[in-house]
Amino acid sequence: MPNKALRIMIADTEHYQRMKLERLFNHQGYFRIAPVSDVEELLTLVEYGSEPFDLVMVNAGLAKGTLDLPGYLRDNPQVRHGMIYNAQPSALGAVPVAHGACLHKTHAQLPDLALLQRLMTSIDPPAEPFTQSFRQGHGT
Repeated sequence: MPNKALRIMIADTEHYQRMKLERLFNHQGYFRIAPVSDVEELLTLVEYGSEPFDLVMVNAGLAKGTLDLPGYLRDNPQVRHGMIYNAQPSALGAVPVAHGACLHKTHAQLPDLALLQRLMTSIDPPAEPFTQSFRQGHGT
């Protein structure tokens, strides 16, 4: 069961792409989503938010060289996990960050459902069934 309290930001200049990603997250049971269309909105919501974002997804073209997206997402304590899509193929993979999260990068122009499901499994792993863990913990 998904953790419905997770905070997710989708940053993309294209309205259609933001909406498509939001629907894919909704399909998986995530509804606390903040769609933003430019770097200023991204910076404002991350910096002045009352609690960290569990995932910030950003189209690599959003910053257009005005912001070091990998560095910003990697070093910001208000971002637990980051994903940059539409990234250059030379900079792919998951990179550990200082505060225990990962920065994921993909060259996919827009992540599909399978990619988002794999990503969310690493961010929000499925819980162990209660009855099994209860029996193991109490020796019954």
